[in-house]
Amino acid sequence: MRPRHLSRRALLAGGAAALTACSGSGPPQPSAQATDTPETLLLKDLIAEKERTIALYSSLIAAGGRKLIPFRDRHQAHVNELRKHVTVTSSPPAASPSPSATATATASLSRLRDLERKAAALRTRQLAGVSPGVAQLIASIGACEAAHAAALPRSL
Repeated sequence: MRPRHLSRRALLAGGAAALTACSGSGPPQPSAQATDTPETLLLKDLIAEKERTIALYSSLIAAGGRKLIPFRDRHQAHVNELRKHVTVTSSPPAASPSPSATATATASLSRLRDLERKAAALRTRQLAGVSPGVAQLIASIGACEAAHAAALPRSL
């Protein structure tokens, strides 16, 4: 039988492993800041989008659009549920100027309707690659947004 020779690379790797085992330090620890999964990133984006939508609703409510309170509250419920699936440090939404003119309110209602319609359409594309529970939540949110687009009042 012929003796087996180890390569220099194998010897060095074995020596490094032995030194690590003796020193008790073990392998390097992963950084405290782990990277987010694609699902977590999606959830964080959804939360930020919902917070912007809530801010828009809130600005119209502050201008007298009390009919919009249930719509805003449903978006807040969505945010609350999304936050159960991810840890997010959110900053408060930027304050929006309060519109006071009827024309501005009508334009904003149109903007809200368009925003809701586009959000609902986007949800189906966001279902790929997420866990079943998150997919169900996103689909439910999309259905609610589609209902909002149809149910928003034409005027305040």
